[in-house]
Amino acid sequence: MPAQTQGYFTEENSADVVVGQIADTTEPRLAKVIEAVTRHLHAAVKEIEPTQEEWLAAIMFLTKTGQMSDDWRQEFILLSDIFGVSMLVDAINNRKPSGASESTVLGPFHVPDVPELPMGSNICLDGKGHPMLIKGRILNTEGQPIEGTKIDVWQTNDDGFYDVQQKGIQPDFNLRGVFRTGADGTYTFWGAKPRFYPIPDDGPVGKLLGSLGRHPYRPAHLHYILEAEGYETLITHIFDPDDEYINSDAVFGVKESLLAKFDLIEVPDRIKEEGAEGPFYEVVHDFVLAPEA
Repeated sequence: MPAQTQGYFTEENSADVVVGQIADTTEPRLAKVIEAVTRHLHAAVKEIEPTQEEWLAAIMFLTKTGQMSDDWRQEFILLSDIFGVSMLVDAINNRKPSGASESTVLGPFHVPDVPELPMGSNICLDGKGHPMLIKGRILNTEGQPIEGTKIDVWQTNDDGFYDVQQKGIQPDFNLRGVFRTGADGTYTFWGAKPRFYPIPDDGPVGKLLGSLGRHPYRPAHLHYILEAEGYETLITHIFDPDDEYINSDAVFGVKESLLAKFDLIEVPDRIKEEGAEGPFYEVVHDFVLAPEA
């Protein structure tokens, strides 16, 4: 049976009346969530005081957001992203001990079962863009190397597209690779300098961004998933600090600790040492994994 309401519905007691209808038998976590959402939603409506037309427009916006979603595209996740809610949920669920690398959002373009490659391989299969050497170490919070870490990496090409966005244009698994660290915990591979790119902005979420005077761009970055036995899995990026959108990421994924240095190497001796054909970018970035709880 429903719990007793707090009297008849009025503007003043609206949230109490709705919450009072939650049955005592409701699963406690669900009851807590619905109560919090109800109270905050009612408080927001009272602060905004929308007209009937504005409320209908809000409902139609959510309707169109749902209609835009399918197996390939999730417009509601995009909505969560642009409000910073995706990053907030990520932060709450990935609180790290001191010294451990920070996480950020996974993004929509991860591909499972990418082939594992020998350390030092080049993941840029079409040879386009500015060559980039990426290397570093995988350590624990005591500063010791972690052997056997699985490193899953992926990035955009020089035009700002992932391979899955350009089927038939980019080779399959272009700018993707899986590597595994040895006893010294080091990793190294070649890629291409990534470029900023827009999140999908042809739907209701993109229209909302435009109405707010916000751009849809994400700054240039590389994606990582790091997995090692006995350690928490880390989903993160590293960002180019000189990217023009570094301080205004559309999905708020940038964290100061994830800024990496993208150095242009033009010294002939270094070019020869690395076996490059000409100048290249170099990124050196270490990751620290938190022990598994």
